[in-house]
Amino acid sequence: MDAATLTYDTLRFGEFEDFPETSEPVWILGKEYNALTERDEILSDVTSRLWFTYRKNFPPIGGTGPTSDTGWGCMLRCGQMILGEALVCRHVGRDWRWARGQKQREEYISILNAFIDKKDSYYSIHQIAQMGVGEGKPIGQWYGPNTVAQVLKKLAVFDTWSRLVVHVAMDNTVVIEEIKRLCMPWLDAAGACGGAGELNGCLEGACALAEEETALWKPLVLLIPLRLGLSDINEAYIETLKQCFMLPQSLGVIGGKPNSAHYFIGYVGEELIYLDPHTTQPAVDPCEDGQVPDETYHCQHPPCRMHICELDPSIAAGFFCRTEDEFDDWCMRIRRLSCNRGGLPMFELVDSQPSHMVSVDALNLTPDPYFADFSDSDRLERFFDSEDEEFEILSL
Repeated sequence: MDAATLTYDTLRFGEFEDFPETSEPVWILGKEYNALTERDEILSDVTSRLWFTYRKNFPPIGGTGPTSDTGWGCMLRCGQMILGEALVCRHVGRDWRWARGQKQREEYISILNAFIDKKDSYYSIHQIAQMGVGEGKPIGQWYGPNTVAQVLKKLAVFDTWSRLVVHVAMDNTVVIEEIKRLCMPWLDAAGACGGAGELNGCLEGACALAEEETALWKPLVLLIPLRLGLSDINEAYIETLKQCFMLPQSLGVIGGKPNSAHYFIGYVGEELIYLDPHTTQPAVDPCEDGQVPDETYHCQHPPCRMHICELDPSIAAGFFCRTEDEFDDWCMRIRRLSCNRGGLPMFELVDSQPSHMVSVDALNLTPDPYFADFSDSDRLERFFDSEDEEFEILSL
């Protein structure tokens, strides 16, 4: 039977390889475990992550589109999982644990409702698929990590409850100044009104800001699309990639194998630990009281593992910083990793935007005669979308 069409009941009673008995540390999204003495804690942590898989029999996407995402929605589901982890950290905390049958917190139910397979959920398969059309991906077409990151960035704008800043760092470069401007918008307003010292006075005049805009820091979801090799991952990046799972701000990595996406949440030894969306389950409808039957949103068997060298080089790494201090701490840790000779840095961290970098906004707003025959999404893809299977390096 094709793994892509297995039902939840089939998988629940199937055989899964148990977690290895090893003295090597196990890292799950910034937390270290001992596989010999903390097996239950590891499985509880994995089970508590939101697990989004293929679904069937949901309302047609766009009114007349597909009613299942089997075969094409795996990267969209991985995008849901990495953002779902950010919402868990944002609203209930990284240490929150799920248990079958227990009464759940309202915040958790609200998070789950944001991903229910219907058109009016913030991050539903419907919203992601339709927003992807603007990125040049027709409904039903497979996404790469960069495309799903760009779509999540656009959708997060409408989530006024979470008030996240989703930033997609392009060109393998994270610009600190750019992120701080996005997460602290009052800085720009203060500058426009004559400086930070005049901010309070400006709030009472024409430069008044909405209350939510004056928050010291909007929680940050940082997504970094990367290409770590041509057809295979460059082994020079392996240690750095593993160290990313050790950071307390880690949201994991979305990637996988060509046209088969996984959500990687940690590693043990030379194996990556991941949640696999390739299971087709029936769509879920919320109950009349607003509760959501949630057992199928949590993977209740030992997590999947694969050797790190099998990873497709096209990935997107995610990080969550609730406060400015957490972001500053992340920057410090990344710089420390860059000085580590054990691996090659996967991306560059800079204070301000290099002059050679082209912003997405500039591309959207400034016509270029060279792109006169292409849509905005085509232009974006030609600049940024290095995830396609046709990606190649041409020798001169």
